[in-house]
Amino acid sequence: MEDKVSKDNPLIADYKNNGKIYKFRYYELGNYDHLDPEKIKQVYGVCFYQDKMVIVLNGKKKTWGLLGGKPEKGESIQQTLEREVKEESNMQVLKWRPIGIQEVTDPDGNNYFQLRVACKVKPLGDCDLIKLIDPLEYKNYFDWGEIGDKIINRASQIKSKL
Repeated sequence: MEDKVSKDNPLIADYKNNGKIYKFRYYELGNYDHLDPEKIKQVYGVCFYQDKMVIVLNGKKKTWGLLGGKPEKGESIQQTLEREVKEESNMQVLKWRPIGIQEVTDPDGNNYFQLRVACKVKPLGDCDLIKLIDPLEYKNYFDWGEIGDKIINRASQIKSKL
């Protein structure tokens, strides 16, 4: 896995939300050191507990998805990931590694990053809002197309190294 963003062969997709189109360009990379922290708008983890992938129920939309969310002011990537995972699943992040980024261009032409990481977690207690699933069955819960396939496949490869 490269340590720098490669603009060669990115996965490209459009996402429509409330009649507006967002452009996604997905790249795999090995670290986030060169990214402007002000442009990081999301940190989401493909979290594994033992051999199962952890997914969480989004209360607002009533849909299943990955754990994560927006950085709070002054938070590092790791702090954001640890806080969001604990809040959403009552789990602790033990180890994590970058998978890649989605570079998003919103309808107004603004660019920002959505980070994707693979992480190993352990429960701190019970949580009714999560499911432990076989990663191969993630499309039974949510489908992010080709980009989602790339993210889940890369996380599954990394999981044994965490």
